[in-house]
Amino acid sequence: MSLIPGIDASSSALTAERTRLDVIAGNLANANNTSDATGGVYHRKMVVFESKMQDALAAGSEASPTEVSIARVVDDPSPLPRLYQPGNPKADAQGMVTMPNVNPLDEMVDMMTASRSYQANLQVISTGRSMFEQSLKIAQS
Repeated sequence: MSLIPGIDASSSALTAERTRLDVIAGNLANANNTSDATGGVYHRKMVVFESKMQDALAAGSEASPTEVSIARVVDDPSPLPRLYQPGNPKADAQGMVTMPNVNPLDEMVDMMTASRSYQANLQVISTGRSMFEQSLKIAQS
């Protein structure tokens, strides 16, 4: 456990938000991909966060009770849209192509939110460091 638990919490949140940004970038890259590695249609991925507070408090561990982590990355359960594209090689007999359920506008909003959260956590770390440095200067005088 560090001297400033807020820095630990923000540090773990930075890692979680970086993962979220990576997943969003993957969603945007596959927004028009009609076949993934398994040959199926790409499904939008979503990051699920979890807080380790309850686990750390219940176990009585020395670890920071305010850790943020990624619980899992899940597929979005929303239905896959179907578009009429008779010339597409992936089209069925009616000319319909199943597309990924990725909306680039939603992904950009999620990206801005994750970016702002990342910036806020960086600011918490910077402020905590500044406060710690000031307290050391007070102790030295």
